Amino acid sequence: MQIIDRKIQIVAAVALIDLDGRILISKRPGNKYLGGLWEFPGGKLENTERAEDALIRELDEELNIQTWKSCLAPLTFSTHDYTDFNLLLLLFVCRKWDGIIMGREGQEIKWVFPKELNKFPMPDADKPLIPFLRDLL
Repeated sequence: MQIIDRKIQIVAAVALIDLDGRILISKRPGNKYLGGLWEFPGGKLENTERAEDALIRELDEELNIQTWKSCLAPLTFSTHDYTDFNLLLLLFVCRKWDGIIMGREGQEIKWVFPKELNKFPMPDADKPLIPFLRDLL
């Protein structure tokens, strides 16, 4: 077996859940890596950043909402080997935030029920998270 030295990228994502039990997903811009695919909001952890802190920052930057560490509950994780890096994707659940959600980066957003998530093309790392959300909700 050949060992390939690739960077490990840690990403924190969140399933924002509304009062109707729907989950927010956003569409990656076409000019970005994996553009056109739907994903759970979130982003890469910066150097010494904790996952919860990254989510709080990303939700403000991407969706115009504020939340708190106490409102972010870890649910599960997935891993995927992409060509240039290995991804560790940490999924949190959040049911409480302040602000009006809007795509600040021009991204399309949708609220979908868990049983509908499979209808949207998603990155390979996101797909294994769907059964956990369906079981939760």
